[in-house]
Formats: sequence, structure tokens, C-alpha cells
Amino acid sequence: MTKTTGITWAEASARRHERQFLAMPARTGTPVADVAATMLGVHAQVLSAAELSLGLRTDGVTRADVREALWPTAPPAAPAPPPPPAPSSSLVKTHGPRGTVHLLPARDLPMWCAALPAIPDRTAGFPNGVRLTGEQTEQVVAAIADALDGAFLTIDELGEEVVARTGSWAGDLVMPAFQTMWPRWRQVLHRAGQCSALSFGPNRGRRVTYTRPPRFTPLPPEEASRLLVRRYLYAYGPATPQHFARWLAAPPGWAQARYAELAAAGEIEEVRFEGTPAWVVAGDTVFPDAAERDETARGVRLLPYFDAYVVAAQPRELLFPGAAYQRALAGGQAGNFPVLLVDGVVAGVWHQRRRGRRTTVTVEPLGRLTARQERELADCVERVGAVLEAAAELVIGEVTVGAHA
Repeated sequence: MTKTTGITWAEASARRHERQFLAMPARTGTPVADVAATMLGVHAQVLSAAELSLGLRTDGVTRADVREALWPTAPPAAPAPPPPPAPSSSLVKTHGPRGTVHLLPARDLPMWCAALPAIPDRTAGFPNGVRLTGEQTEQVVAAIADALDGAFLTIDELGEEVVARTGSWAGDLVMPAFQTMWPRWRQVLHRAGQCSALSFGPNRGRRVTYTRPPRFTPLPPEEASRLLVRRYLYAYGPATPQHFARWLAAPPGWAQARYAELAAAGEIEEVRFEGTPAWVVAGDTVFPDAAERDETARGVRLLPYFDAYVVAAQPRELLFPGAAYQRALAGGQAGNFPVLLVDGVVAGVWHQRRRGRRTTVTVEPLGRLTARQERELADCVERVGAVLEAAAELVIGEVTVGAHA
């Protein structure tokens, strides 16, 4: 069914479910990097949430499979640092969209590491006397890349190397953070990740390590930015420039300019989505009919913290209808609560608490579930346990923890 007018939320939601492996998980044996690519990155500030985002979309995948894709070479015992990632690493843990930690397919780094640094910084920055100058930023990023080349370092070890390569000014404790002060150089840690100077390695005991990702040639920035728009629209369209800007935490004017360039080149086209103008990739105007919508979007699903679908799918007021907008968002920000999806919209929140080899999954529906939906929910909880390699118990009741607990 080809449409350029009158596209409804139900049609868009069903197509997004299909493309995001939410309607049907990817078949057994599908590389997790392929699934991460369709999602446009997997938020990984909490690694277990990223493992769930990928595992719930791929038959048979567990957290061990995700970690194998990240770090296929097992590190030696501490304190000896592990070797750099093998070229066979298909996922890289680094700073991605919005400057937050993501799992990105290694093959997509030429796009990400050209498109993300090209986005103008929306933040007001740090005050004079704290903020790095442009020249200092370049020095710090170069020092990080040099220090991590062929090495795995903790944050303190990396800081020592950065100061040795730049100057004492980089180590000045001027950044308030978590009831302490961080050194000046850390204000550009996310930029180092976005510029391919830094990625995460396997933990050394309980301590995070950093390394430098495999070398590659970034795409030209303009080409990378335009490719990112097309990839976003294919995964989450129809969408406006404002939706794209919100997803990336980018200036709306910058996003508008990227859309205008692609529209002028005939690479994207305008459609009517819920009565307002929006955009899709040129020619990508086939949406599921009513029978297909019932098959793809109908049913119960659990999505973890900051799942890509919850963050990227817009408009947010339709994804979080009614009481869900107040209960499952934190000041309008998506992802701070794991969510229960029922028939394509957020209909509750959940939380899992692990004890040894068991995990208790508490689900708080915002409405009454049918017997069929409760059976589907039990299946979802069983799958959560399988991904996390734990025996899972379902409890239906109030979630008492706060946002991002």
C-alpha cells in the first residue's frame, strides 16, 4: 500500500516495529551488529540494558553473545592490561548520539565518526577559566588517541597520559561532578569517542578501561550527515527535522538544513503524517495495511532503559498516550524507565532486580491486561531472563524505584 497522504500513527508504528525487529525477532544466527545497525546504535550507559535491547530482538542471543561481539579476545587476568580488540570485533562501545555511550557496529564508524563531530554543540559550555579552547580541545583529543593506541587504560591512567602529553592545565580539578571535582580534560571525553580517538574495553576487575578503536577512514562530513538522515528516516520515519534534532540533541536549524539539502537532491520526500508534514526516504512510501498492522504491532513487549525505539520514535505524545506520558517519561525525556508496550504504545513500566542467578521482573501496567496479554507478558519475562542468563520471575505490581534507578 503506497501512501504519501493520510499516513496514520498505526501505519507508521507497524512499519517501525517490523524494521526494528519488534514485530518478529531476527532469525537465529543473525549477527548482533546487523541488528544494532538497524536500530542506529544501542544505548549502553547500562550495559545490561544494551544486552536486552539486542537480545530481545534476536532469537537465541544472550548477553554473552553481545560481549563476544564487543570483545572477542578474552583479556588476561589483572593487573596485566588486555590486548587491543581483535579486528573481528563487530561492535564498538563508544560515545554515540547525544554524546551518550552506545554500542555501534564497527562497520558504521566511518559514518558516525564523521557525522557526529559535524553537529554544532548546543550546550552553553563551561565558564571561562574552566572551558577548553578549541586548540586545547584538539590537543586533548590527539593526546587521548595517542595514549590509547595499542593500550587499555583506566580513567586515571588515561588522565596521567593526557597531562603528560599536553600540560598541567589539562589536569586542573575544575569540573564539579558527583560531589567531587574532575580534571579539565574530561569535558571532551565524549568528543574523543565521537572522533574515533577512544572506545571502551572490557573491565579490568571492576574498573572501566578505554582503548582506541580499529583504524578506518571517516566519510566526508556532509556525506555522513546526509546518510545519517536517510538511515534515520528509513528506521523511524515519517519524521520531521525537529524529530531528528531531538533524537540527536542537535540544533533544530542544523537538522532543518540537512533535510533541505536532501529534499533538493530528491533523496527524501514529504508526506502527510497524522495531518502534518513529515518526511520519508524518497520512494519509501509503502505502509502495512490493516491486516498487516494487526500482525506486526499487536501484542505485548518489554523494552529496557533507553531502548532505541523508545527514544527515536516520534511523535512522543502518541507513543506515550494518556497516563503513560506522566508515568513513563521523566520531564518529557524518554528512556528513563523500562517500558511495557501493548499494541504498539507504552502501557506501563517495569524493573528487574537480580539476585545471583535469579531476577525478579516487576511490571506495572497502566491498565488491565487481558488473559492473553498476561500470557504474552510471561513469555516476555522468560525471554528477559534468557538474555541475561538468569531464571526470571514475573511480579505484576507497582514499580517503586525512580527514573533510571
